[in-house]
Amino acid sequence: MLVCHGFATQSASGPLGPFSFQRREPGETDVQIEILFCGVCHSDIHMARGEWGNSVWPVVPGHEIVGRVTAVGAGVSGFKVGELAGVGCMVDSCGHCASCKEGLEQYCETGFTGTYNDPDKKTPGQHTFGGYSGFIVVDQSFVLRIPQNLELAAVAPLLCAGITTYSPLRHWRVGPGKKVGVVGLGGLGHMALKLAHAMGAQVTLFTTSPNKAEDARRLGADRVVISKDEDAMSAERGSYDFVLDCVAAKHDINAYLALLKRDATLVQVGAPADPLPLQVFSLIFPRRQMAGSLIGGVAETQEMLDFCAEHGIVCDIEMIRMDQINEAYDRVVAGDVKYRFVIDMQTLPEAA
Repeated sequence: MLVCHGFATQSASGPLGPFSFQRREPGETDVQIEILFCGVCHSDIHMARGEWGNSVWPVVPGHEIVGRVTAVGAGVSGFKVGELAGVGCMVDSCGHCASCKEGLEQYCETGFTGTYNDPDKKTPGQHTFGGYSGFIVVDQSFVLRIPQNLELAAVAPLLCAGITTYSPLRHWRVGPGKKVGVVGLGGLGHMALKLAHAMGAQVTLFTTSPNKAEDARRLGADRVVISKDEDAMSAERGSYDFVLDCVAAKHDINAYLALLKRDATLVQVGAPADPLPLQVFSLIFPRRQMAGSLIGGVAETQEMLDFCAEHGIVCDIEMIRMDQINEAYDRVVAGDVKYRFVIDMQTLPEAA
């Protein structure tokens, strides 16, 4: 076993602080990656603070990981020492169910293994620890190739925020001639604007904040609608082919279902802690659909990275040191970030 240093929280109410633990040595098909940058996802906060009810402490968060390969197993064929590589939200799955065989590991019928806070099948008795750490060891099947032409730190959040929005846009065939609404301008919403614009759609941002309009247009929105303006919302009713709801707080989902044409779809990717009351007649009469979407499989995540490389797309980030993580969590909760924090993991040794 290898000693790894990172940052963890020991309880729902405790801050993140230095923590040492053990990772397995690289096996036959494993890739060891020195972590250079790790994005900060709102899911990290939910898990660290026990807000989803399934946390196992200590929690070492982080599933937006980019770095450099430092060791490979004898059976590894796709990665070499010195190359850039990434790890997203998953590090394992059963590999045998229908979803896994279709390359949809995120829907593994026995449950995928999350990059952190899940039982580690390859290290019995231990749960997985994430990217707020010096290095990680992952089977090559869950390691991603990082494009050379993109800013490395700004690539990190693509491995969650990027794929979470790319997957539904691609699955529901967003492209030229499609009128698309994006609800909410945060970590997910800003990526949805960039990606939908690059796919050729006509894109409208729906936001409660008028001061976000200028930034939304910079990010790819053709139009901005203030959702608190009832007249403006009424004028948009029944005219959208697709709506991607990126809001993770309590809001009126029915107002956005009303935007859809007949047979059109709203996909929820924001994950509010409380249920969203649904008026079923919003679905029944226009034969509308409401759906969900969860990250993406490994192949689709690689496709997303290659798409971003082709179109020059990365996340808008604010870099932080490891010792700024607790302040960053509070700022994420307050909505005070444009649009994703990324930890410079080179600052870990001095913080630890």
